[in-house]
Order: sequence, then structure tokens, then C-alpha cells
Amino acid sequence: MASKLWEKNTQVDNNVEKYTVGRDREMDMFLAPFDVLGSIAHITMLQSIGLLTADELTCLTAELRHIYNEIEQGRFNIEEGVEDVHSQVELMLTRRLGDIGKKIHSGRSRNDQVLVDLRLFIRSRIEDVVAAMTQLFGTLQEQSERYKHILLPGYTHLQVAMPSSFGLWFGAYAESLADDLTLMRAAYDINNRNPLGSAAGYGSSFPLDREMTTRLLGFASMDYNVVYAQMGRGKTERIVAQAIAGIAATIAKLAFDACMFNSQNFGFIKLADEFTTGSSIMPHKKNPDVFELTRAKCNRLQALPGEITLITSNLPSGYFRDLQLIKESFLPAFDEIIGILNMVNAMMREIKVNGHILDDSRYDLMFSVEEVNRLTLEGMPFRDAYKKVGLEIEAGRFKPMKQVTHTHAGSMGNLCNDKIEEIYRQELGKFDFDTYHNAFNNLLGTK
Repeated sequence: MASKLWEKNTQVDNNVEKYTVGRDREMDMFLAPFDVLGSIAHITMLQSIGLLTADELTCLTAELRHIYNEIEQGRFNIEEGVEDVHSQVELMLTRRLGDIGKKIHSGRSRNDQVLVDLRLFIRSRIEDVVAAMTQLFGTLQEQSERYKHILLPGYTHLQVAMPSSFGLWFGAYAESLADDLTLMRAAYDINNRNPLGSAAGYGSSFPLDREMTTRLLGFASMDYNVVYAQMGRGKTERIVAQAIAGIAATIAKLAFDACMFNSQNFGFIKLADEFTTGSSIMPHKKNPDVFELTRAKCNRLQALPGEITLITSNLPSGYFRDLQLIKESFLPAFDEIIGILNMVNAMMREIKVNGHILDDSRYDLMFSVEEVNRLTLEGMPFRDAYKKVGLEIEAGRFKPMKQVTHTHAGSMGNLCNDKIEEIYRQELGKFDFDTYHNAFNNLLGTK
């Protein structure tokens, strides 16, 4: 069994090890490539301040790049008895290079090592989330334009209220995603700061060049105060989880609408058969299971910020092992939200819209407001028009005029989809993904 980086003469009890390590090795596999990238940046800086020779840097860099390739090819694992990814990488270097491998930890702690791994991981996965969001945004915008002239009932209190349109329905969720993107970009900016060099949370007596590692890893800036860098553990995850939860809230509402509108009592839309399932005893059933599971998955993601808050709420400054548990829910959340976005995008592309909803007389009364407004435009005081139409409804004499003309900004006759697109694209352009891609290519020698 491999010894721990911190182990001296006393070997830890096996039960204690199982309890404290938990799922650390499994979770750290998410971080493995980023741990190597952080180490390459760190040793480059160590050589610049005289803690490694040029030959040692060349040797270590080549081997770390080799380990990175092993990770990318799926040939890397954290061995039984090795605590975490940091220990595994250092162990591999020491086995292959001897004592040189023991030098890479100078000037850092596993505390700031995991901090930088998480920041690099989060930054990369946010890019993946944004790509999936952008695909769904485009689909919703396209469907909004395609079906903008088809009316459907709008509801308040789940009561038929006023005319709406599929242009408004699809477009509303597109604009919601634009706001979600704004929140995600704010989370990205907070995350995109370098904690490396904070060591165990109190800095180092080595003359570390933190500006250099910030540049090498493509960060926009650093967490300057070393104590605050450590305080960022948990806080950063919570902020990013809130951004993920915002997206999940948008999709959960869309999923509820889709399930309801697909039911026979509404019949507004029809989901493609491949996104429904059947019943074991009712041959007519086509259940919207995919949207139902989407709703549940989204609701679970909305709980994530609260879970992180409860884990961290009574912790003072400094590092505590409690923080390790955050990984178990937080790291897989990116795959969850990306999977949701991709599935919903596929469903919304294939959705069929009912163009004859308003042929049903049950929806006639929703045109009452249009009639009140028509009378008001002709000169009748609004309250008199309201009373006149109300009395006609009570007497059963109301005859709807189903031609709806809305022209103001954001209405069904003036969707402003171009403006929503502009908002989205402006936010999208504020993500500077190329900077970190170029930095990674330099570290890996692939540019």
C-alpha cells in the first residue's frame, strides 16, 4: 500500500481511512487533467525562482505531459491506498524520475492544489454548459419565429385568461436563458481567478511568482489575499451551483408546461413518439416520461446551492475537511445540466404544435379583454367598456372577435426576438474562453 504524503511513523487505521477518504478517489478523476496542468504551471514558476534547474523542469514537464495524455486516453487511475489525484501524480513522477518527482510540491499545499484544480475544472465545464445553452437558445428562437402567428390560451391562476402565442411561449424561455447566461457569466468571472500560491491558506516563505502562474493558467486575475483564496472553497462552488440552478429553474418550468400542454385535456402540442413511453396495461398511453424526468432532475439541481450552503454555513476561515463532501454533488452536476439541455433541445426541435386550438369554444371568453380594449379605443371609458363586456358574458351574448392585434415591444405581434438575440450574443461574447485554451496549449506544448 502506498504511503500518504503526510504519513510519518503512524499508519492510519483502515476504517478511519475508508471513512475520511470516502468517494475522494472517484471524484478526483474529474480533476485529474487539471491537476497536471496546474503542476506544469507551478514547476515552471519554481524554475523561474531557482527551486528547480532547467534540466529538472524539462524532465518533469515532459513526464507530466505524458501523464496528461494517459488521462486523456483513459489509462490513468488513482491506485488503492493513494488518497487523491495529487498524491497519485506525485507518486507516478517519483517512480519514473526518482527524487526529482518529490520537488514539485515546494511552495504549495494540497489545499491550494485542489483549489486551482477546481477552478480549472469549473472554467472548462462552464464552457461546455454555455455551448449546450446556446444550442437550446437557438432552437427556441427558431421555433418562436416559426410559430409566432399561432395562438394559444394564456393562463393566470390556471384559469384561461388572455390570448398568447407559441411565438411568445418559445421566446419566453429563450429570453429566460439569456438571463441565465448573464448569471453564469458572473459565476465564471468569480471563478476565473488564480488561488495557486495561497498554500495552506497563509502563503509561503518561498518567493512565489503568483502573477506568473496566473498568466500560465490563463486566469483573468488572482485571489490576492491568501486567506480569502482558501475562503473561496465552497463559496465558488455555491455561486456556480446557483448559476446552474437558474438554468434548471428555467428548464423545469418549460418541462411542466410541455407535460401539461401535451396532455389530452389541453392538446396544445404533441411530443415526438421517441420522447414518450407506453403503459404496461393501457395501450393508448404515450407518457411524457422524458420531460417528467427532466423536471425532477432540474428540481434536484435547484437544491444544490442549498446543500453547499448547509455544508459550509458554520465554518470559520481556513480549511476544513467538510469541504471535500461538496465534490460528490457538485462535480457531477455539470454532466447533469448538460445532459438536460441537450435532451430538451432535441425534444423542442421535434415538437409539433396544434394550429387549431382556438377552434374550441371553451377559449372564446379569453378574447373579452380584446373587446374591452377595442371599445376603449373607439372612445368608451375603460370602466364602462369593462362593464358592458362583463354583462354580455353573464347574459351569454358575448361573441368573440378572434383577430388579435398586439404591436407593442415584446407582444405577440412584435416579439423582439432580434433584441433577445442581441442580449444573448453580447453576454456570450464576454466569455474569454480562448485565453485559457491558448494557455493550456502552451503548457502542453501543443501550440
